[in-house]
Amino acid sequence: MADEETADTGHTQQPGRLSVISTAGDGVRVVTLSREIDHHTGGPLYQALDAAHAARAAHAGRPRVVVDMRGVSFIDSTGIIILLTARRALSEAGGWLRLAAPTDPVMRALKIVGVATVLNCHETNPPPGPQRPTSV
Repeated sequence: MADEETADTGHTQQPGRLSVISTAGDGVRVVTLSREIDHHTGGPLYQALDAAHAARAAHAGRPRVVVDMRGVSFIDSTGIIILLTARRALSEAGGWLRLAAPTDPVMRALKIVGVATVLNCHETNPPPGPQRPTSV
């Protein structure tokens, strides 16, 4: 059974504001994002991706996080830095971070700065295993 926790920027009624919903189950935290990630909305995303929080929520020693990006229409350098910071922290804790279904504008930004492969992007939700490239 999955534990569910919801974090939101408080601006869900305003177009363009980030919505963050976190769920945990089967040792994986799934962070589902909607709208825009920028310097105004980064706080809740940073909190949702916190490595220690992810490990506790998943009840596992290896924090594993999938960020569902299918609802994200924009990401700026702040959002990219948050994702890179979370990836590093999770990796240092023995876990991983994967991006699922990034939209075209998000992939374009990640490719421009050269981090699309570093952030382990998948067209659909990636499998829970560390090396399995097929989607579920």
